Amino acid sequence: MLFGAVDVGSACVRAGLFAPDGRLLARASRGFSLIPGPDGQAGHDFAEIWQGVADALAEARRMAGAAPSQLRALAFDATCSLVVDAPGFAPDVIAWHDHRALAEAAELGRIAHEVVARAGGSVSPEMQTPKLMWLARRRPETWAALRGIRDLCDQLAWRATGIEARSLCAAAAKWPWLPDRGGWQRDLMRRVGIDGFPRPGKVLAPGDRIGCLSERGAAELGLDRDTVVAAGLIDAFAGALGAAPDMPALIAGTSNCVMARDVPRRPGLWGPYPGAILSGEAVTEGGQSATGAVLEAIRRLYPGPQTHDAILARIARAPDGRAGDLPEDLHVLPDFKGNRAPFADPLMRGVIHGLPLDRDIPALDRLYWRAAVGIALGTRQVIGHMGLQPHALAMAGGQARAGLMRQLYADTTGAEIHWQPEDAVLRGSAIAAAAPLMGGIRAARAAFARPVQVTRPDPGRRAARERDWRIFLRMQQHRDEIAGM
Repeated sequence: MLFGAVDVGSACVRAGLFAPDGRLLARASRGFSLIPGPDGQAGHDFAEIWQGVADALAEARRMAGAAPSQLRALAFDATCSLVVDAPGFAPDVIAWHDHRALAEAAELGRIAHEVVARAGGSVSPEMQTPKLMWLARRRPETWAALRGIRDLCDQLAWRATGIEARSLCAAAAKWPWLPDRGGWQRDLMRRVGIDGFPRPGKVLAPGDRIGCLSERGAAELGLDRDTVVAAGLIDAFAGALGAAPDMPALIAGTSNCVMARDVPRRPGLWGPYPGAILSGEAVTEGGQSATGAVLEAIRRLYPGPQTHDAILARIARAPDGRAGDLPEDLHVLPDFKGNRAPFADPLMRGVIHGLPLDRDIPALDRLYWRAAVGIALGTRQVIGHMGLQPHALAMAGGQARAGLMRQLYADTTGAEIHWQPEDAVLRGSAIAAAAPLMGGIRAARAAFARPVQVTRPDPGRRAARERDWRIFLRMQQHRDEIAGM
């Protein structure tokens, strides 16, 4: 008996196969395209994503030597991208980081409503509600012809099963749906003109059974019809579920998200979202937009092919023998795609101080590292804004795979970093997949628990990171002063 997990990020699909004891047996990935557009628009082609899902699952099965009949259950996690099923609307996936709905988000943020309060009091254009408003107002012909409109994780499950259902995780965190206030907030939806979109089917908690694969889904995925599909999660929430329990989780991938329970409401924090991961618990998210995307943009500046692993390996071999301690007169505020927390300003932009004209590999390595330091400092600020003083953070996501990055976050936040080497995001989706067959999501989480690696702060680097922190705060003050001019 095996459990399948599919994670759809910002640029690739990853599929993993897990044993009942939580061992990751195989993992495969397939890339897909980003389709840019004007005015902050960005999209994907769902058909390309779905083909990537099928190919990655097939490759993972091949690597594990697993027959289709061995895969008993499957769950999907994904970015909170919006899939628009309507004739002629292309690209049919509005990417999570698409900012076309800036005006609608600002308008929504001025309304006194619990949906707005749980979005931090200043609604991000990355949420689904302002994107729905944009569609209804700017594309009325599309709005009138909608066959369906779903979060990406829900679209994947629907394509696999043919059954309409929504993940409580996505509905509570991104849509005008409140689990403890009667569900769909029709008063707000009527007020902003979006009450008419199709929303059939139940809203299911992560790990609840949706149903088995449809004939079409089974054929497209190369699996048996009796494979169970469970309700999934947004990717960051899946990472929090799969990471070390009983501590805040830092999901550091395309964006950075700090997920924690029992966090008081503050501006710029998203939540609390009851039941978004586990029933009986409410999770709050403090985030930074496009952090991994900043590092990816720098990687693309190199004169030849480079991988993130290769760049970080060079940085770790710094000539003075102190990994990552490159000269520190270069400083970066990483808000190139706006700021979620603590400022809740999607129009805020990044700042680089001390940038020379050099574009050789050592200079780009230095820029890469100092951008990473700026991102880690932003994470420290988010943690403080959430009122947390954690002794330990569970870390997941692509940035966590590098030991140098885990050390950076430990040194910058002062917390131990607990890392699950076998991919916490895929593990979270596998836990959701296993839940219907293992007595529920908590039982599946316990069964899937694996040893973690612990990275402790290095006292020798504390002075450098504290200097960086003071400069980081002063640069933010300067940015505010300049904006005021």
